[in-house]
Amino acid sequence: MPGAGAVLGVDVGGTGIKARLTGADGLVLDETRVPTPRDDPAATTLAVVVADLVAGALRHGPLDAVGLVTPGVVDEASGSVVLAVNLGWQDVPVRAVVQAELGRRGIDVPVAFGHDVRAGALAEVRAGGPDLARGSVAFVPVGTGLASALVIDGVVVPGGGWAGEIGQVRLPSGPHTGLRVEEIASAGGVARRSGAATAHAAMLLVRAGDPTATAVWHECIGALADALAWTTAVAGCHTIVVGGGLAESGALLFDPLRTAVAERLAGVRVPAIVPARHGDAAGAIGAALLARAHVRPDVVVSA
Repeated sequence: MPGAGAVLGVDVGGTGIKARLTGADGLVLDETRVPTPRDDPAATTLAVVVADLVAGALRHGPLDAVGLVTPGVVDEASGSVVLAVNLGWQDVPVRAVVQAELGRRGIDVPVAFGHDVRAGALAEVRAGGPDLARGSVAFVPVGTGLASALVIDGVVVPGGGWAGEIGQVRLPSGPHTGLRVEEIASAGGVARRSGAATAHAAMLLVRAGDPTATAVWHECIGALADALAWTTAVAGCHTIVVGGGLAESGALLFDPLRTAVAERLAGVRVPAIVPARHGDAAGAIGAALLARAHVRPDVVVSA
């Protein structure tokens, strides 16, 4: 019966793609990570990669649906990405391109399409219990880029164009005037500016006392704190869930970040700033939830 089988959640990130296959009972059947194609302005190479992932999932048995989520300014209704800076996409009908590749291979499976951060927010709020299912909660993954999603009383607020694209705001003053926030306050930005291969490698340099990496780290925390403070002031968040690769740094990130946000919100209620429960898998888990809802319209996509 429809909705009784497995679903595949595919989260396209700026550097990597995470896929998670789950059964009807929620049991994880398989997980795969592959690099995100580069120099792929029409998403045609991505479509091949996603089709390969779907074909691999089908080896485990029937597949009811695929949930595909991407970064950028996403139009869920049309299945298009209006703009994804880190992927070089502009007005790309990603869902249609992927469906065409699946059709070329004779694979007939519905594709639900969405935004990676909003999907991740859905997964995190569902896992967080009643405390995250009430009031205003922000989900902010700090990965290759930086974006946010807002959840009100357990329901993810729809995007509506540029909503949540906090990383695209230009810094108006200071030594980095004119740069986008995510060029300073993201895992990708920290790695590039530290001269490290990854944000994890940059974090190790900070722990070792490297002066360049340490300066970059503190600048990241400052820019991120600014973004979180304004998000809190506008949306009244009682909790901010921070995910993505940088959140795996633990206390090295969270202790100074909490202090910096509190300093910026003197006289205003300071939100709890907590690490994501799902780590960098939140987007793939949320994509699977979207896929499940696509074949089971009676399932409400909320917390």
